[in-house]
Amino acid sequence: MTSSSPPRAPRAPRRPGVDALARIGHAVPTADPADASPYAFPDGGAWRTEIPSVEGPEALAVVLDESARLDVPVHRVSQGSGVWMLTDAEITEMVESCAARAVELCLFTGPRGTWDTGASTRTESGGAGPRARGHDALAGCVEDALRATGLGVRCLLVADEGVLWTLHRLRAKGLLPTGTTFKVSALTGPVNPASFGVYERLGADSLNVPSDLTLDHLTEIRRVSRAPLDMYAEAPDDLGGYVRMYEVAELIRRGAPLYVKFGLSRSPGIYPYGAQLREHALATARERVRRGRLVLDLLVRHGADSGLSPLGARLPGDLERFPAPEGS
Repeated sequence: MTSSSPPRAPRAPRRPGVDALARIGHAVPTADPADASPYAFPDGGAWRTEIPSVEGPEALAVVLDESARLDVPVHRVSQGSGVWMLTDAEITEMVESCAARAVELCLFTGPRGTWDTGASTRTESGGAGPRARGHDALAGCVEDALRATGLGVRCLLVADEGVLWTLHRLRAKGLLPTGTTFKVSALTGPVNPASFGVYERLGADSLNVPSDLTLDHLTEIRRVSRAPLDMYAEAPDDLGGYVRMYEVAELIRRGAPLYVKFGLSRSPGIYPYGAQLREHALATARERVRRGRLVLDLLVRHGADSGLSPLGARLPGDLERFPAPEGS
C-alpha cells in the first residue's frame, strides 16, 4: 500500500485462516452482507488512520519520519495531555509540520476531572471521570479551544458533553472557525446507539467508542448514525489493553466511516507529558507507527486494504445536530 493510492473499489476480503481451515473441513462463518455499513467519508473512503498520544513537536517529528520510512499513511495525529501543556511555539511548530505532510492535528481541550482537586475520580467508582468539573473547568476548555484554533489547530479532543455542546455553539456562532472539528475522547466514548446519536447531535464530528465494543455493537450504531467512528486496533492498558488486529477488516466493514487508531498496550501512561518522560514518549511514538505497519500488512495479505481515504482528507460530511437555543 502506498500513501498516494486513491480509494479503490471494495473487494471481498479473505478472512483469517479460511483457506487452511477449509482444507481440513473446518466450518468457517460467512459474513452477512446486511451487517456492512452503508456509509463512507465524503471522499468515498471507508477508513482513515490515526496515531494517538503524540505529545509534542519532537514526538510528532518521530511519527512523521517513521511513517515515511515504513510507508504508513497517517490522516490524523492526536495528543492527550491538553492544549494547556504546550507553548504557543510548540503548537505552531506542530501545526506547520502537519500541514507540510497533509496530516490533521488534534489537540485535547483543557482541565479534566482526573487531574482536578476533587477526590471522587480516585475512588473505586471513578466519580465523574475526566469531565470538566464546574464553570472554571468548562471555561478553561473554551480558553484552550480559542487559543488552539487561533494558532491554526482545526481539530479538538473533548471528554465532556457540556464542553462539546458549548464548543459546537461557539462554532455555529463563528467564534470558532467553521472548519473546526470535534472528536469525542475514548475516556467518555458512547457505548450504545442512543448515546452515540446524542453525542453526534451535540456537535461531535468523530466519536471514539470503547475498544471492547463488539462487531454487532458497531452494526447497531450504524443503524442510527453515519458519524465517523474512532477505534483502537490496539488499546492502551488504561482502556483495556485489547489487541484486535485480526478484526480490523471487519471493524472497517461494519463501522465505516472509521478511523483506525494505532495504540499501544503494555506501556505506562504519559499524560500529562513532560521532559521527564521524553525517552518513553519518543519510543512509544515510534512503536505506534510500527504497529500501524503491522495492521496495514495484515490488511494487504487479506485483500482488505481498499477504501482508504486519500491523505489530507479530514472532514466528516453532513451530520445531525440539535438546534441551538434561541439567542445563542
